[in-house]
Amino acid sequence: MSEQKERAIDVDRLLKNKLKSVSIGDLEDGIAKVVSDMVGEDYKCTIGEVKYTIFSGADFHVKIELTYNPED
Repeated sequence: MSEQKERAIDVDRLLKNKLKSVSIGDLEDGIAKVVSDMVGEDYKCTIGEVKYTIFSGADFHVKIELTYNPED
């Protein structure tokens, strides 16, 4: 039988939510760029109601809309 290694849980790391330091604007821009690249049209993204969880996570609503550009 193989020996199972137990890993200690780093509680400080779990409780230190690094997502709080991430710019919501940067997230919106990044998501919009990925969707636009995948679809081939310009999209914009808005993020609302950000709630950070105790274990280094976040819950939020993402809205993605086609950007209307009359010149295209």
